[in-house]
Amino acid sequence: MFVVVILRSFTITFISLFIPQIFFAQGSIPATDNINQAGWIKKVGARKFPSGKQIFFVNRYGAISDGVTISTKAIQKAVDACSAKGGGVVRFKPGTYVTGAIFLKKNVNLHIDQGVLILGSESFSDYPEIDTRIAGIEMKWPAALINILNTTNAALSGPGIINARGKFCWDKYWAMRREYEPKGLRWIVDYDAKRVRTILVQNSSDITVKEITVKNAGFWTVQLLYSDHLTVDGLIVRNNEDGKGPSTDGVDVDSSSWVLIENCDIDCNDDDFVLKSGRDWDGLRVNRPTEYVVIRKCIARKGGGLVTLGSETSGGIRHVLATDLVGKGTGNGFHIKSATTRGGIVEDIHFQNIQMDSVGTAFQFTMNWNPAYSYSKLPDGYHYDSLPAHWKTLLQKVEPSEKGIPTFRNIYVSNITATGVTKVVNAAGLIESALQGFHFNNVNVRGKSAGGISYAKNWVFSDVMITGADGKPLNVANSEEMKLGKN
Repeated sequence: MFVVVILRSFTITFISLFIPQIFFAQGSIPATDNINQAGWIKKVGARKFPSGKQIFFVNRYGAISDGVTISTKAIQKAVDACSAKGGGVVRFKPGTYVTGAIFLKKNVNLHIDQGVLILGSESFSDYPEIDTRIAGIEMKWPAALINILNTTNAALSGPGIINARGKFCWDKYWAMRREYEPKGLRWIVDYDAKRVRTILVQNSSDITVKEITVKNAGFWTVQLLYSDHLTVDGLIVRNNEDGKGPSTDGVDVDSSSWVLIENCDIDCNDDDFVLKSGRDWDGLRVNRPTEYVVIRKCIARKGGGLVTLGSETSGGIRHVLATDLVGKGTGNGFHIKSATTRGGIVEDIHFQNIQMDSVGTAFQFTMNWNPAYSYSKLPDGYHYDSLPAHWKTLLQKVEPSEKGIPTFRNIYVSNITATGVTKVVNAAGLIESALQGFHFNNVNVRGKSAGGISYAKNWVFSDVMITGADGKPLNVANSEEMKLGKN
């Protein structure tokens, strides 16, 4: 079977070959992609781990393991005592504990042993509002179940289980969504719903989340915000046990740097591993990038995307290596998304040694993502002066408007195998901002359709084999300097 790519006066033929059933594809990486020699890769992750050996059992401070009693105050007392005495390990005797928001402190390792189950409180009153950033804007929002704020050298470790019991958040969201959408308020409902995150790291350094299992997040599972030198290792996320919870991202790296994510297994209902840096006027104001991030040896099952960059791109996303990953049944494989009010530059991104099975779109790149959500417009009948502060933030115009146009450039994709794909490529830049410098090397993808590329510039394919079951060619339009032959 042949798939023909037609680009202006060129006709390039890709021959579908048998794809070996191997765990990770191997092959040469073009000379332009020297990421594996980059010195910064060895510098990511937490530089230290709490070393204190003294153990503080929460039970000694009044925590009760009956699966009913709220033990928030007792757990917090144990954490505070541990930190005050120079650090150590906060532990639980076997059993089931219910808690609201807990705040970790310096030099504390909150360790959840095998046989310990932490249940999140199902009352919003157990999660006090804090100053934070959510979905790209700074605002008041409920604290997470586990919070690591303004601290250094702290850890949350397993192998026990945290069940956030987030259905109370999902139900609130869907009820509000049904009310808001007919009023033309789809753009604000996510912010008004104020759902509870499970783990939040904010304004902190040298933090580790290790070998913990998290279930049924009310909103994002792990958010790494305004922080540096972070490790997420061996995290297991299972957000689909109690139903299909909306926006239950796996790991969100949000305007943070020097981050290592490895050996994780994510099953969620939105993006699995996602990098963000603020949205629209507020994100451009903060102007803080996500950079120096390694994601490796992980698997994504259900979810919106194996690796997603955006849609919040205002502060920029750069210097990223995603390698040795598996996507099984995710909506997208490699997804870069933004909107024409976001701005920011996404660049120096490396997506390599990937196996995908039964994903929706293998390569999805868009600068006009989800317009109903992305673009804020106040319907008639509302008085601006009486609006909540976060409504005004989202309604603040980006001026001049050109600042809102994002840039995607210098993207490297190599050593990819994929089967059972619906669409191979869905790439759309803008007249004002072409998708620039995308390099694909040793890519073997089978899909129902090859897809298309528009408003692109300076793409290079080397040893690329694309199979579209419908026999239609990859549609390339409004693009220039495209080298899509087999080099």
